[in-house]
Amino acid sequence: MNSPQSVSSPSSNIPLSLSFFCMILHPALQSPPSSFPFGYAPLLSLLVPSQLLLHDALEPHMSKKTIDMHWGEYHRNFIEGLNKQLEKDDILYGYTLDELVKVTYNNGNPFPQFHNAAEVWNHDFFWESMQPGGGDMPKLGLLQQIEKDFGSFTNFRKKFVLAALTLFGSGWVWLVLKREEKKLEIIQTSNAICPIVWDDIPLINLDLWEHAYYLDYRNDTAKYVDVFMNHLISWEAAAVRLTRGEAFVNLGEPKIPIA
Repeated sequence: MNSPQSVSSPSSNIPLSLSFFCMILHPALQSPPSSFPFGYAPLLSLLVPSQLLLHDALEPHMSKKTIDMHWGEYHRNFIEGLNKQLEKDDILYGYTLDELVKVTYNNGNPFPQFHNAAEVWNHDFFWESMQPGGGDMPKLGLLQQIEKDFGSFTNFRKKFVLAALTLFGSGWVWLVLKREEKKLEIIQTSNAICPIVWDDIPLINLDLWEHAYYLDYRNDTAKYVDVFMNHLISWEAAAVRLTRGEAFVNLGEPKIPIA
């Protein structure tokens, strides 16, 4: 395996860790590895949205049973799996999570650590992409950018839903800010692929692995996507992420549609 290459801009497009998030450390994850007495990088811990601490805050749209399984088992397993990999290969210590995702992606020839690292990143971002009482419409700045890049919010919604329903296999659908194109786009990624590996700036993601919705909606993916758009999506989080992204991408003045 080739040695990972360094990343020049480690945190330029990390999404903002919103104020309704907190860190919880498992006892097993609290101790630094003994071989790193100086300047060690602590092992990853489970990032928990405070609205999920009771695990029923998104009901009836996402059940406590689903969150207990999805966050408490799948997300936790990705973290613990990555920590085990990092303990075995100290060359990756010291990287931030977004650096770790980019480095282990290895230009499309992923290292063994990539799947777990990317799924940790994707899930952290997914929990931040929802809120109790979500859905509705974005506020003015983000809404204007969506209208500029998709023609209307209705067109955006149709394209996002279509992308979710036509994704082949397991994966994710994202609303991202493209750096080079200087516009918003909807993209699909398979399995664990995360758009930060292409230097995109994610604003929203939707988990389309079956475990994300099967307990609540069985095989009715369309219902799950509809509920996400109408009741769960956090446009507040997306607006904060867009504001952060505008520090790196000059979007110019949005063209406000004339009624």
